[in-house]
Amino acid sequence: MASVPSKLYSDDVSLLVVLIDTNPFFWGGVNTTNASSSLSFSTFIAHVLSFINSILLLNQLSQVVVIATGVNSCNYIYDSSSQTVTENSENGIIPARSSQILRKLEEFVSADEQLSKDLSQARVFSLLSGSLSLALCYIQRVFRTGSLHPQPRILCLQGSPDGPEQYVAVMNAIFSAQRSMVPIDSCVIGSQHSAFLQQASYITAGVYLKPQHLDGLFQYLSTVFATDLLSRSVLELPKPAGVDFRASCFCHKKTIDMGYICSVCLSIFCKHHKKCSTCGSVFGEAHPEVTSTSDKKRKTPMA
Repeated sequence: MASVPSKLYSDDVSLLVVLIDTNPFFWGGVNTTNASSSLSFSTFIAHVLSFINSILLLNQLSQVVVIATGVNSCNYIYDSSSQTVTENSENGIIPARSSQILRKLEEFVSADEQLSKDLSQARVFSLLSGSLSLALCYIQRVFRTGSLHPQPRILCLQGSPDGPEQYVAVMNAIFSAQRSMVPIDSCVIGSQHSAFLQQASYITAGVYLKPQHLDGLFQYLSTVFATDLLSRSVLELPKPAGVDFRASCFCHKKTIDMGYICSVCLSIFCKHHKKCSTCGSVFGEAHPEVTSTSDKKRKTPMA
């Protein structure tokens, strides 16, 4: 089988997988502040639809896939390679495409909210790990079909805070993207920075951006995230001031600054445990009295 780089188009043809955060707890104002309250979900979708249409207008060979990220599920809602919209549509191809995406998005949001009602305690974190996995699976499927394929990249439009319980799954997806040379771009529209997406963009050589003025979201998307991978080599794109490399412990799923690491499976814990909950390794404890005794024996001169 030919290697991945040899099957790429020589032109700036892109495969863009867009992950849209549809978390109702975020858009409903539960987890928002003044930084994000000025942007409603309908306005946000309008900006995203304009961005998707502009990507497809830039190059007719480019492909866009949209994945909705909910609190309990994630799913594909649009694929430009298998679209049923044609140029002979009654209202035009762009309005028809937008209507198709809006219809699928509405169906997904309704289904995801129904799952939330069936749970005893709804989660406020979006299923970012699941949507990243779907995006990587789709890209790998494209890699294995056809004689040529476009340059793949993932764009995460995230508003919800990070879910610490998803740390392992998200990091696995990040390293898989790095291995496949798939950049993960991140556009955070929430009030707080995302440590997960900061690490994702840093590790995969993507772009991380937290817009200061959400009213101009389309301008940010079109000037920063619309650039293909070939053009990025000659452009000065925004760079984050810093990256939060903190991890989440495996025991309580909390973000920690310092912790204990299993030397066998590299699991992280916030407190000392006698046994690793991941691989079952038994941890030893330091015994100062034993150490001091052995030291004395070494220092004692031999007769």
